[in-house]
Amino acid sequence: MVETPKITPVILSGGSGTRLWPMSRESYPKQLLPLSSEKSLLQETAARVADPARFTAPMIVCNAEHRFVVAEQLNQLNVSPHSIVLEPVGRNTAPAAAVAALMLIKKAPEALILLLPSDHTIADSKAFQEAATLAALAAKDDFLVTFGIKPDRAETGYGYIHRGTPLKDHRSCYSVGEFVEKPDAATAARYIATGSCDWNSGMFLFSAKAFLAELERLEPEIINACSASIDAAETDLDFIRLDENAFSSSPSKSIDYAVMEHTERAAVTPVEIGWNDLGSWSALWDIGSKDGANNVVSGDVSIFDAQNSYVRSEGPLVTALGIEDLVIVATEDAVLVTPKDRAQDVKTIVESIKSRGRDEATSHSRVYRPWGYYQTIHDGERFQVKRITVNTGASLSLQLHHHRAEHWIVVNGTAKVRKGDEDFVLNENESTYIPTNTLHRLTNPGKVPLNLIEVQSGSYLGEDDIVRYEDDYGREEGT
Repeated sequence: MVETPKITPVILSGGSGTRLWPMSRESYPKQLLPLSSEKSLLQETAARVADPARFTAPMIVCNAEHRFVVAEQLNQLNVSPHSIVLEPVGRNTAPAAAVAALMLIKKAPEALILLLPSDHTIADSKAFQEAATLAALAAKDDFLVTFGIKPDRAETGYGYIHRGTPLKDHRSCYSVGEFVEKPDAATAARYIATGSCDWNSGMFLFSAKAFLAELERLEPEIINACSASIDAAETDLDFIRLDENAFSSSPSKSIDYAVMEHTERAAVTPVEIGWNDLGSWSALWDIGSKDGANNVVSGDVSIFDAQNSYVRSEGPLVTALGIEDLVIVATEDAVLVTPKDRAQDVKTIVESIKSRGRDEATSHSRVYRPWGYYQTIHDGERFQVKRITVNTGASLSLQLHHHRAEHWIVVNGTAKVRKGDEDFVLNENESTYIPTNTLHRLTNPGKVPLNLIEVQSGSYLGEDDIVRYEDDYGREEGT
């Protein structure tokens, strides 16, 4: 019996997912959101590869801005990652894969990498795991394997893979005949009719050694830049921070363009795993639980005489009457309404409001920090009101503000406060006032989250009016 090698999952958690605006935004993109279950898409991906008999601990490659949220979401699953690698800038999937391969091969020359986007859904995890096990055997023989999704419609939003001949000695794996970019409807229908074309899933399994050899041959600039970024990388708490200058010098290319379309080692394993890349709101409608009129609803929603629509609220009550084939999504600060067949074009709206300098294009009203989050409730002239939630055991930095004073009222939980030379505890319904230019710190020493209301007043209320003296998370001013 051939021994099945263990696989190291490398989960890519970059991107902003603008097609799922207003829920998905640059500051908190779709992979961090619970869109298809109670878990975030990142958590679903990590849970899918948590079988220690098949997989090692995962490596996560993510945007530096999201590092604390990523770490916290993994912690909620009791997943201890191999490492969390921080990209200073986005450079697409080939450099991210190169960094992972270069780091892993140093300690495990025969390492096998399962490269996974963090923003897909897979309904049949068992079938996926079994497919990965078979693909690993081909990867062990230096094939670069991609997973082809059996198409169920003539989809124009996906790339296609033409299957070639079966691989000798590797059940269910084929050589790649051709990669094809997103086709028009007629071409897609013709591909479907052949029975030998699959959708390109963007998931890959290969040995670090084989991938780096092909990348060195085809794109040596990527190898050189990524290698230099690792050599000059810094350890930041539990994170590995790649060197910005070196990593930025890498060409920005996908694995398909950089390697898979040019290598003779490309292989594909067709799978039926209930895959969806959640590329638009219509994809959420596709996989959602539908009522008798084919509507998918989520949150505080009441609809009447509605058909074939997706209606979701993440805050206010949303009502709709006499609608058909619509997407309606409401958050606390924005509402999207679009025909379902135009859902792919939502990014055009995001680009438009971003060009007008609107914060809603990139940021939520709820802003996540490593200690918890804050949410602006009201923003007025020379004052604003925020809700602050501090996680159990977490602490804000020791800081002061030059231009604003703060009044804290504890709603529930316990607050340990340092104000100037004083240290004291506030319980529910108790409060304190922090004058300008006063050193202060807020800590949650309790066993439940701390919730408080903060009223800020002063001549300037920007988040960059923070002077930090001590910080548990190595942050700079205004972060």
